[in-house]
Amino acid sequence: MIDYLPHQGYVVFICCWIATGIGAGIYLLRREAPYGRYSSNNWGPMISNKTGWLLMETTVLITFLVWLPLRTFQWRSPAGVMVCLFFLHYIHRSFVYPFMIRTKGKKMPVVIMLSAMLFNTVNGSLLGIWFAAFAHYPDNWFFSPAFIAGLLLFATGMYVNWQSDYHLIQLRKKHETGYKIPQKGLFRYLSSPNLTGEIMEWGGYALLTWSLPALAFFIWTCANLVPRAMANHRWYQQEFPEYPANRKALIPFTW
Repeated sequence: MIDYLPHQGYVVFICCWIATGIGAGIYLLRREAPYGRYSSNNWGPMISNKTGWLLMETTVLITFLVWLPLRTFQWRSPAGVMVCLFFLHYIHRSFVYPFMIRTKGKKMPVVIMLSAMLFNTVNGSLLGIWFAAFAHYPDNWFFSPAFIAGLLLFATGMYVNWQSDYHLIQLRKKHETGYKIPQKGLFRYLSSPNLTGEIMEWGGYALLTWSLPALAFFIWTCANLVPRAMANHRWYQQEFPEYPANRKALIPFTW
């Protein structure tokens, strides 16, 4: 197991951050965050979707890298693999996804972008500090049940997330911005499998790292995406009378 205990202040801050995330999740269950299909001019100045995505997602990479000793870091260690998995998700999210989405003319409130940047700054810093100072995993951690199960969950979630996102992107022709009912893949069973996949990713990451900051990241992911998935499900049902009645919001056949 990990043989180096984090500083008490670091642990207390993360616990407070987790509590804040739970509170945010409860709030978002009652009010949709105003971006995407729920975007609203009532939240102040607006910024283009592509620019907003690019700025808020690159924030987590920057804040993570600020803490990491790149020259001396052991990249072949379990911690090195964990860092690379994190980079894999966010390089795609920062520099591939924003240039694939077909949202020409669509905007998001600047306040939403700034709140996401704050979220990513805190989470990126907490994880960066963990890997810089506290992530002393034994070499055999690669073969631990937590790492193996977490890696499988992370990889499966990433596949589901990317496949579902690509299907949503392909639903629109080059200059379209409207919405259609998705039909392929896990969309046959869920309204937002892309969100389900991302929740699986970070649940797997919390498991394979067996760390408090990754658990906090997972809780904040759930706080943002569970209410979003429920709102999307309601929105599809309201907008499309022919929407399949057997689809669930987040978990196939269940919920």
